[in-house]
Amino acid sequence: MWQIKKPGPLQDLVTDPDRKSRIDGAAPPSAGPLDSERHIDLKVELHKRLLDLINLSALDGMSREQVEAEVGEIVHEQLALQKHALNHKERKHLVADVLDELLGLGPLEPLLKDNSITDILVNGHNIVFVERGGRLEETSVRFKDEKHLLRIIQKIVAAVGRRVDESSPFVDARLADGSRVNAVVPPLAVDGSLLSIRKFARIPIDMAKLAELGSVPMEIAEVLKAIVAARRNVLISGGTGSGKTTLLNAMSAYIDAHERIVTIEDSAELQLQQRHIARLETRPANIEGRGEINQRDLVKNALRMRPDRIIVGEVRAGEAFDMLQAMNTGHDGSMTTVHANTPRDALSRVEQMIGMSGIEIPPRSARGQIASALNVIIQIGRLGDGRRRLLSLSELTGMEGDVISMQEIFRFKLMGRGEDGQVLGRFEATGIRPKFMNELADRGIHLPVELFRPDVVIGT
Repeated sequence: MWQIKKPGPLQDLVTDPDRKSRIDGAAPPSAGPLDSERHIDLKVELHKRLLDLINLSALDGMSREQVEAEVGEIVHEQLALQKHALNHKERKHLVADVLDELLGLGPLEPLLKDNSITDILVNGHNIVFVERGGRLEETSVRFKDEKHLLRIIQKIVAAVGRRVDESSPFVDARLADGSRVNAVVPPLAVDGSLLSIRKFARIPIDMAKLAELGSVPMEIAEVLKAIVAARRNVLISGGTGSGKTTLLNAMSAYIDAHERIVTIEDSAELQLQQRHIARLETRPANIEGRGEINQRDLVKNALRMRPDRIIVGEVRAGEAFDMLQAMNTGHDGSMTTVHANTPRDALSRVEQMIGMSGIEIPPRSARGQIASALNVIIQIGRLGDGRRRLLSLSELTGMEGDVISMQEIFRFKLMGRGEDGQVLGRFEATGIRPKFMNELADRGIHLPVELFRPDVVIGT
């Protein structure tokens, strides 16, 4: 075992007296180009050898450059002992991959470093897809075998105190940068372990960036800013991968820095920029099936933490009832997201979640709770060309009989497709002046009335 106490010359780190003689007596190396199959085998083999040679806990105090210098020498020696001849480029590539195995997530590291990639989708050890610009494409990235892939998955989930095995074959986790991870292993995954990574931008996407991308026009961004400043309760609705969390992050930047924010998530991924934030995350049951803390537990606890605003990453079940209760009892300006395809569907889903709370409440009373708690619903979606856009901004205005009344303020009108396949359309006002304009005025916030005229095209 090597005793690494601090970065230093390689000879100071080695306690094997026969090391040099074994290297000098090694047989002449074999020549030949390094194909991808051989590269993977060699990388995994060297990684296993390094795990036996190195005191891994000592690597925490070393920079990647220092580790690279030390490991580079070791790899060179191991290649000589195993009679492998590599040119400089192959050796450099191999050292980088071994470091990724040692310090990172192996074959996934280059994909994680590529800022053009938004999603990484692993379908077994030999099929890896990525999403770039809203389009899926297969990569040449491969794992050696199922054990190699499973080891990387275990490394990810162990870092956040979770587990995945036959008794608990799927798990949600996150990477250090907040990227969302979902893994499913056999027996649920029939053809090998499945791994999905939703990458988060290293620099959080703000509203100006969303406007630049064409997702939200600056005129509507100003309305969203006013909604947040006026402490309206907001529900963001959309499908999987539509950008709900990204928009929630962007809107949260408008929250006053003097307000106390409590965030509640299944897997912490919100990237709020304020200083006064209390972040809470659920906890799964342990191996004995005890100790689970769900979102509903956290919402109840958050009410005791003197929050000005509560932000729930996504409501999925009975916590929706407690969230609505919080919105109705002085925690104005709270925000959350929900999976739904239209604003009306979003209200139906929230009503169903109230039923999942276990509390007997008549449907009309449940809708009344929703109508009095929520003020604004924002619908976003990913269109056929892969681009994400705000599709609708609607206001809840109360109850009409047994139905929640809602009026659309802005919408994205589809106008066909261009020759390059890009979805064509424009943002427009419906001509309805929102009732929250009075609330804005009471707080000294003024928006131009012309913005809500139906003949004005927005974002041009």
